Amino acid sequence: MSRAVFLFGPRRPGFPARRGRVGVAFSPVFCSLGAGIASRCHGKMDSANSMSLASPTTALRGVGPERAQLLARLHCRTVGDLLLLRPRRHEDRRALLPIAQLTLDTETTLRGKIVDLGLSWMQQRRKSVFELVLDDGTARLHCRWWNQPYLEKQFHLGEELMVYGKPNHLRPRAMNQPEIERVEPGVEENIHLRRVVPVYPLTEGLSQRWLRQLIYHLLEASHPALPELWPGLNLEAWPARATAARWLHFPDEPSQAETARQRFALDEFIAFQKELLTRRQRLQTLADAPPCPGDNHWIKPWLDHLGFQLTGAQKRVLREIRQDLARAIPMRRLLQGDVGSGKTAVACAAALMAMESGWNVVVMAPTEILASQHARTFSAWLEPLGIPVRLHTGSHKEDAPPEARPSLVIGTHALIEKGFAMSAIGLIIIDEQHKFGVSQRERLLRKGRHPHLLVMTATPIPRTLGLTVYGDLDSSVLDEKPPGRGRIRTYVRPAASLPKVWEFVRRKLAEGRQAYVVYPLVNESEKSELKAVTQAWEALSRELAPHAAGLLHGRLPPEQKDETMRRFQAGEWRLLVATTVIEVGLDVPNATLMVIEHADRFGLAQLHQLRGRIGRGGHDSYCILVAEANTPAALERLQVLAATEDGFKIAEADLRLRGPGEFLGRQQSGRPAFQFGELARDLQLLERAREFARALPA
Repeated sequence: MSRAVFLFGPRRPGFPARRGRVGVAFSPVFCSLGAGIASRCHGKMDSANSMSLASPTTALRGVGPERAQLLARLHCRTVGDLLLLRPRRHEDRRALLPIAQLTLDTETTLRGKIVDLGLSWMQQRRKSVFELVLDDGTARLHCRWWNQPYLEKQFHLGEELMVYGKPNHLRPRAMNQPEIERVEPGVEENIHLRRVVPVYPLTEGLSQRWLRQLIYHLLEASHPALPELWPGLNLEAWPARATAARWLHFPDEPSQAETARQRFALDEFIAFQKELLTRRQRLQTLADAPPCPGDNHWIKPWLDHLGFQLTGAQKRVLREIRQDLARAIPMRRLLQGDVGSGKTAVACAAALMAMESGWNVVVMAPTEILASQHARTFSAWLEPLGIPVRLHTGSHKEDAPPEARPSLVIGTHALIEKGFAMSAIGLIIIDEQHKFGVSQRERLLRKGRHPHLLVMTATPIPRTLGLTVYGDLDSSVLDEKPPGRGRIRTYVRPAASLPKVWEFVRRKLAEGRQAYVVYPLVNESEKSELKAVTQAWEALSRELAPHAAGLLHGRLPPEQKDETMRRFQAGEWRLLVATTVIEVGLDVPNATLMVIEHADRFGLAQLHQLRGRIGRGGHDSYCILVAEANTPAALERLQVLAATEDGFKIAEADLRLRGPGEFLGRQQSGRPAFQFGELARDLQLLERAREFARALPA
């Protein structure tokens, strides 16, 4: 439930102030600017010529130390910060919608007078609801707020209000928790009414009207103006920064606000791309990489005994990697490959190139399950060649082999810790890079002396994110799957269909196939209705008997995880009930079924990763997404998966629907924080910025 955002009114005595909350103000000090204060604001601008963008906000009339501290919570410490404070949205108050024309669940701004108000208590005064009724002459609107009884003293009959929110009922017309701003006739109405109005993020103690007037008069002074940052570039297609500042705050048309956002986003993107280019140039100038061209004395016998032919995409990528490894400049390459495209074989070939040249190789994976899987795969491939493979995780550390010949170490985050050291590291490979932070990548690189770097991901990266998070890396794509793989059919089913789903699973298990069942939690809790994997394992063991079921989740001891995986891979267990710990690291060609309960709680990229555990053999496979929520938005997301197996299309949809923060997760500490740039929709702008950055002098 959203909370009311109050933009006026005295704080109730004894009501605790909430500090540091940006964007919401529960009981701020009433800061109406009357005609006298407004005239003083104009008067302050007489000394504007002595003011610069770097001047503190206290240089503005009406901003004392207390208000300066409140503005600082909005990251506005200088005059320039205020000019670049991005509004949360704009409201077109030139022709407000009459209450009689409200539409259900549509965000609306309207204006009306309070004709009734009151506070009701429930459950022996443990809960309350405050309600006021607005009338604009066409109809009435009921506005309600729960458990905020102090609001009763904020309002009075006859007051006129601006209201913004979504109607949730039409009989009677009602809004829950709307945002409200008091209308004060005669007080700078040309700023707050009859125009396209900015609505800013707030913190407790600041009112919308006060902040809006402050910025309006600052812009009216025309000084200091925002200077151009890139005088050498032809940016005639965009407004000047000074013009963009006016459009950002007080546009004549709503479209001007979006144009202004794009102009400031372009500035951010150019600066960021310039930084990436500078970093890359510094690496190429100062770093001396170990030469790792290889001579094929290990790669050739490895390929002869591999058991399958490399795809054309794998061969193309390996040519790119060999060219990088032969140079004196450290390789910095991102390898993107959809699930099942053969990244592990490419990584092994790259490792062999480095080891043929006399250098050691380190491979880092995000989980012990994936590290153990890689250790088994690489050992089977490399030990017949006499190349030692060592596993180094938090729970498993093997002694280093003799220094007589190059070796390969595979591990987890434990490789970053002080306890791990290895000499002569020529190549570092990081699998599932999106699971790590940029700082972790850099810490591992410092284990060697300018080693080459290959980072891999089975989660295709939307191009906008690739140009930012991985903008300092060259990119290769495995866009071809090995031949002989079966099709994967994906279906979206409601929870009510589970009995039919289990009947289908039982039939496929009887045919000799294996299945995964995925749940989001380990143990049930009172705070969640999600099924837990431990309880589900017990229930499914009974439901699908006599087929044996294994249990796998992240809290199991490492040796138990390994034993569970071994028995499932060996076919002793026909069913594996698990959490998302199976997202990476399991390769069981006979597993052709996957059921994901509460699929609407997962991101598309993660669901696609999970689905990649099936379809790895010659049989057709089936992924069944069981969704509790049946909202249009939830179903739209899941239908994307049902419609395509193209990881890049899925990644773009995930970015559009959930945004970059959700897409990357919290690990990606290197993700830039743009104030104006929006990675979900600014691809063309970002690509143009990259061109501009390359045109700037070094």
